[in-house]
Amino acid sequence: MSEKIKNIIKGNDLLLGNKAKVYFIGIGGIGMSALARYFKHKGCIVSGYDKTITPLTMSLENIGIDIHYEDDVNAIPKDADLIVYTPAIPSSHTELQYYRTHNFTVVKRSDVLQWITENSFNICVAGTHGKTTISTMIAHILRDSEYGCNAFLGGISANYQTNFWSSNNNVVVVEADEYDRSFLKLVPDIAIITAMDADHLDIYGTAEEVENAFIQFSQKIKSGGVLINKLGLKRSRELDASKHFTYSLNNEKANIIARNIRIENGSYLFDVYTHAWEIKNVLLHMGGLHNIENSIAAISVAKFLKIDDEKIKAAIANFKGVKRRFEYVVKNEHHTLIDDYAHHPEELKALISGVRSLFATEKLTIIFQPHLYSRTRDLAKAFAESLDMADEVILLPIYPARELPIGGVTSELILQKMKLEKKGIMTKEAMLLWVKQSKPKLLVMAGAGDIDTMLLPIKQLLENN
Repeated sequence: MSEKIKNIIKGNDLLLGNKAKVYFIGIGGIGMSALARYFKHKGCIVSGYDKTITPLTMSLENIGIDIHYEDDVNAIPKDADLIVYTPAIPSSHTELQYYRTHNFTVVKRSDVLQWITENSFNICVAGTHGKTTISTMIAHILRDSEYGCNAFLGGISANYQTNFWSSNNNVVVVEADEYDRSFLKLVPDIAIITAMDADHLDIYGTAEEVENAFIQFSQKIKSGGVLINKLGLKRSRELDASKHFTYSLNNEKANIIARNIRIENGSYLFDVYTHAWEIKNVLLHMGGLHNIENSIAAISVAKFLKIDDEKIKAAIANFKGVKRRFEYVVKNEHHTLIDDYAHHPEELKALISGVRSLFATEKLTIIFQPHLYSRTRDLAKAFAESLDMADEVILLPIYPARELPIGGVTSELILQKMKLEKKGIMTKEAMLLWVKQSKPKLLVMAGAGDIDTMLLPIKQLLENN
């Protein structure tokens, strides 16, 4: 790490005209974009590459970050102080190869997060699903209550329209990503583990290795630190921390639970209970019972930080959620359109259950875009079982992301294992025509690929009905 970068991260002022240059390869990724905002906030000259223009890259360009969209060494800064890349970028990428062969400082996103969090109080949220909502909730409570924190999030906060913000309080809330074992570079003071399900088997190979990584993550917690994990995790007894607590929606065996859950005007009202404390009448406007459970974890962290109960309740009440996490795109008397990032069978199960809890009598149609060939291959049966919970399912072709096609692996693999009668595979164009003709009253769109690019045309079709 250069002295310039070291001084930036330590908070030392830079001399005018001596600004560091930071270049991002894959700047449009949600985690990468948060770091790009961080260095821009610190006064650096930030630029980057990504393969496609997205709302996220456009928002970065709007704050003065220069981005290009072709792999071109003629377009890159030859005097950059730091090169940050995402593991999703192939090693054959021309720009990445140039920087490596010319001995630039080239690091992964996780390395930068490690540097940033080496001397701070860290709240790290890990888990194969749920971590984005919980980390955003925690960061929002700390910001809304004026406790203050620096936030590096894996989603766009609907309250602040960003995935990064800063504070003079040396507390960092960070989404601890298990992909590529990145989270093992973090050292938490407070850690949350939401789930340890089989995922990223292209990296880990087996479900057991995924679990082993989470156990190692728990061992990174600082002496005297706190671990809060969801009740019922496999091998939870092997999770290690000085102070260890469990949470659950309503299982009384957990240390922290919700009680007296009510639905009022489409929102949830509930109490959060432990043997040591209780907060009554917490109001949450975010849909899905799993989000009550997520809020329990977030509230627990706030209580450990000794934030006032009324400030916690006020923050939860005005929490607007996270973009693409049970997000209402259309909600009127004729149609409801919900968008969600769910891309794992357990996430789909939680999403569909949450929709059912609020719209028990409505026919539920879900459009799902599988993400990654390897995940589809490994979890096809589980995907089918989760999707069978809906009334009608449309599958889009697999979004490949960082992978090349795998022979015999298509969305048909999921479809064949489903028991539901009303199901099918469509192209995006056919799906738009189907929505125009059928005008579903309750429609859920889910997936981690580019399915969100279809939201606007579908929203217009439903609202013009």
